[in-house]
Amino acid sequence: MTSWIKVRRIMLQYFAESRWYTILGATVFYGISSYWLLYAAGENDLIARADFIYWLAVTASTVGYGDLSPVSSAGKLIVAFYVIPLGLSIFAMVIGRIAAWVSEQWRKGLMGMTSLQSNQHILVIGWNEQRTMLLLNLLLQEREAMSVKPDIVLCVKADITNPMPGVIEFVKVDSFNKDEDMDRACVATAQTILVDNPQDDVTMTTALYCAKRNPDAHQVAYFNDDSLVSLLQEHCPKVECTPSVAVEMLAKAAFDPGSSMLHHDLLSVDEGQAQFSVKIPPDSPNISVAKLFINLKKHHDAIFIGYAPKGQVKEMVVNPPLETNLSPSDTLFYIAERRISSINWSSLNAE
Repeated sequence: MTSWIKVRRIMLQYFAESRWYTILGATVFYGISSYWLLYAAGENDLIARADFIYWLAVTASTVGYGDLSPVSSAGKLIVAFYVIPLGLSIFAMVIGRIAAWVSEQWRKGLMGMTSLQSNQHILVIGWNEQRTMLLLNLLLQEREAMSVKPDIVLCVKADITNPMPGVIEFVKVDSFNKDEDMDRACVATAQTILVDNPQDDVTMTTALYCAKRNPDAHQVAYFNDDSLVSLLQEHCPKVECTPSVAVEMLAKAAFDPGSSMLHHDLLSVDEGQAQFSVKIPPDSPNISVAKLFINLKKHHDAIFIGYAPKGQVKEMVVNPPLETNLSPSDTLFYIAERRISSINWSSLNAE
């Protein structure tokens, strides 16, 4: 009796955990034992190689096509009291294990515990509650107008779950400055990195870290304290900093009524006109501002407002003279109802 209790405990231990090797071992034992029992019962038609595997699968999974079945009394008893009950048990174990694995993967994804395999994605670092939700919604709307839609990954330290499960990727980390944590968010392969945290010091250190890990990414950092902008750009000149402009907007609206609504309209992708950008292709000829301004309005109903030479946003030129020539790889900024998906550059350079 003591030996039986030990065997029972071992079986309960292995089968309660339902590990894959346990299920595999039970399946192999089930197949071999069923084969020999049917062989002993003289069920030769059932134990042909391909037929046996097929019959055992449809029997254990309760499909039961009925095209193959035991003919002898012993064979019928073996199937009724051994093959079917044990097969159902193993089949239930497999289904349960698969369901548990799928549930665990979903839970890990919801909690941000998985490691991503994203590339050329938009990485949003930080959590500012409703402001971050607004940012994510705007990014999703902007992405709809793009031919190639990059993944959007939210990386946070806050104790939250994925705010948009199935829509965005989500990673929860302990630190924004640890390689093992940020590798889970694929920081080194991100195309765009947006850093926005409630604490400016966290934004500063995170921006410095990201600039080191991925110097080729387009990186934008938001600061509440404008004095930190020059400090970050002194060490990371490629990082585009977005300071808080609430006070400036308030003062502007005092002397130019409607300014706040105008800026809101230009920034929103839901209402009215919005501001977009596009890079002149490398194989395009030089184009004058005069031709660009007229033809952009004529062919695309868009208004040219400025450009960044070779994409250098720090050298942005707004409302340039008409005789200015723009070169390939310059970035144009324009106002339009929606992003222009395709531009015929030869038509913009026409008289």
